[in-house]
Amino acid sequence: MAAQRMTTTTAATLTPAQALRLAFALSLGAAVSLGITRFSYGLLLPPMRADLGWSYTLAGGMNTANAAGYLLGALMTPALMRRFGPVPLLIGGAVWASLFMVASGFFTSAPALLLQRLLAGMASAWVFVAGGLLAARLGALQPSRSGFLLGLYYGGTGLGITLSALLVPAVLQAASGEPHGWAWAWWALALASFTATAVLALAMRALPMEARAHVPASSSDASPRSTPVRRFGWALAGYTLFGAGYIGYMTFVIALLREQGAKSGDITAFYALLGVACVASSRLWAGLLDRFRGGGPQALLNALLGVATMLPVLSSAWPVAMASGLLFGAVFLSVVASTTALVRHNLPAAQWATGISAFTIAFALGQIVGPTVTGWISDGEGGLARGLVASAITLWAGALLASRQRALLT
Repeated sequence: MAAQRMTTTTAATLTPAQALRLAFALSLGAAVSLGITRFSYGLLLPPMRADLGWSYTLAGGMNTANAAGYLLGALMTPALMRRFGPVPLLIGGAVWASLFMVASGFFTSAPALLLQRLLAGMASAWVFVAGGLLAARLGALQPSRSGFLLGLYYGGTGLGITLSALLVPAVLQAASGEPHGWAWAWWALALASFTATAVLALAMRALPMEARAHVPASSSDASPRSTPVRRFGWALAGYTLFGAGYIGYMTFVIALLREQGAKSGDITAFYALLGVACVASSRLWAGLLDRFRGGGPQALLNALLGVATMLPVLSSAWPVAMASGLLFGAVFLSVVASTTALVRHNLPAAQWATGISAFTIAFALGQIVGPTVTGWISDGEGGLARGLVASAITLWAGALLASRQRALLT
């Protein structure tokens, strides 16, 4: 009987507490797709690079492959969404992403690991786009808290980052005597992903039918006119540069801190703090996302990210590094949330999936370029510091472009 009640939840019976629980459950999808599948790699890059003899260009290429897979997944998502619906795509993508994480521990050759990163990125896109759509629909059912619910979903990435920060160093230490000990960290992360996926699948049974439908019920009331997504041109361009800039920081900042003499405990504290700040950002920027209908929020947040990226370059003092992680974590996922809010404010509900997919594609294009270019710059004179300077400049350029985006609907 309880299961039957969960599967027949409607918008009319959805309470604020239920909406909060559902947004938190959805955030586990973001934890798997980005927090664990992608961002844990920053913690594993130093031991893998040392063990396998990689250059920074090849190390960055691993995240470029992940971003290329993310782009493929984003391009596939609209068709998959029409065929299967958002909830099956969300759960199925999380299962596949977890399986590809398992595969990470079984290979040492660069081509095999590049393929694994590509496939994991593809599955991650299915999860992230489907989850973003469901979070937007959930927010539409609770308009007064829509910005907070969206932020909570994207802030779930911080849960994955924090878990990775606590799990990876402990596993690396425990497996320090094993050949390729970093493989055990990938397997531990895969287990965490499978656990989060199981909780997510159970929770989605309580999602209102209006949110889980292939086409939201509200779409019948939407304006029949179609708004071309290309009218988001400035925001899409700014978001592409955001993808290129932020991923340079997330890929290489741990390596930079290690070069500057940070100890393992310091690295754990830094990454855990960054993850906690991601979760907190859902409350911090909710009002901004609710009030503004143009590119202003995206521009402001991109500019702040540029500042955060520059801090560890300007000073190797540990408090400065911690301030960088705190500011970066408190901001970067809210840039992602700002694009979903832009779509929700300016497009009819029937076009939300198309709009979110367009921004996901722009995001992926930037991420394809960012890690390899940052790694290539870091292999030259100036090292990792110069690579992060390039990332900061890219983020500020993205802020300038996004600031030109105006609201489409009045």
